Amino acid sequence: MSDAARGGGHTGDGTRAVRAGLPEPVKHEPTMPGPVFAAHFHLPGDVTGPYSYGRDDNPTWTLLERAIGELEAPRQDVETLVFASGMAAISAVLFSQLRAGDAVVLPSDGYQVLSLVRAQLEAYGIEVRTAPTLGDAQLKILDDARLLWIESPSNPGLDVCDIRRLVEAAHARGALVAVDNTLATPLGQRPLEVGADFSVASGTKQLTGHGDILLGYVAGRDATAMAAVRRWRKITGAISGPMEAWLAHRSIATLQLRVERQNTTALRVAEVLRQHPAVSGLRYPGLPDDPSHKIASQQMFRYGCVVSFTLPTRARAERFLAALHLVEDATSFGGVRSTAERRRRWGGDAVPEGFIRMSVGAEDPEDLVADLLRALDESAG
Repeated sequence: MSDAARGGGHTGDGTRAVRAGLPEPVKHEPTMPGPVFAAHFHLPGDVTGPYSYGRDDNPTWTLLERAIGELEAPRQDVETLVFASGMAAISAVLFSQLRAGDAVVLPSDGYQVLSLVRAQLEAYGIEVRTAPTLGDAQLKILDDARLLWIESPSNPGLDVCDIRRLVEAAHARGALVAVDNTLATPLGQRPLEVGADFSVASGTKQLTGHGDILLGYVAGRDATAMAAVRRWRKITGAISGPMEAWLAHRSIATLQLRVERQNTTALRVAEVLRQHPAVSGLRYPGLPDDPSHKIASQQMFRYGCVVSFTLPTRARAERFLAALHLVEDATSFGGVRSTAERRRRWGGDAVPEGFIRMSVGAEDPEDLVADLLRALDESAG
């Protein structure tokens, strides 16, 4: 299949998403083959060819990995590997690239499970340094580091750093760079195109968008580094099931449609919420006066579907969430159905008790705004 047909070249995001990873058409066969359920494959004689055992490779993974690669780096030759979850993908990069005595730079305001990862890295004799995302603060602690881990926009604070600047500084010091691209998706930003060595994400979120799949992936440009990631996947067996991979590939076809609707509605929601007297600390990179807007506008194509804000107290936040009709009280983000949660209930984020992370779905904007305003009014009592 040509690069244009696969979504490379100068085709638009919608065309690339719809056609990403599809095989060459074969008469009387489906345009997208169904999932291949196989623990082992016919393998007479010497071990040759791509498929031998189900922990190593699967044809359904191959198509999904090709699709993600075409979205993450349309004009580059990259390798993509899918995993059982986003954390499986994150762990694969960190633990395949770092050794005892190495130093790694993590964001201090990143995904809360990174604190557990930090403890495990330190147990293995790896030095862990942390700095916040905002203001490119990680630059100050890069010297002699083996790997820089960037999360931009950060979760849940929605701070943004200058990825290109950090990549250039890290490479000048001999460090690898991995970017968690979960919140942005490949239609929001493409870290590999600005020089990052790895783009890592949870496919559980907006990439697949229906809240029914656990999935992760790593896309990378360097064959040696990606071989180590592949080896880690083989050792740990942190593989995606074929059904999950097939559902993910199917879901990617609507990614551009979902992202456009969710991003547009998220901006509308943010504009309305910041005018409400009970709301403080509202963050959305798409707002012109947001602290992250300037840098985000330079490196992002779209600003994402997540809005964060704070209500005065824990009790007010809980009453607000309980009063919502169109927004589910659930963790995660990126789904077609709007969700929101009080993040402090998990105990891992340095945010106020009334801090709300909201993921804007694909509902009609007017309906969603009306539901939010009604819930804010009802929760005041």
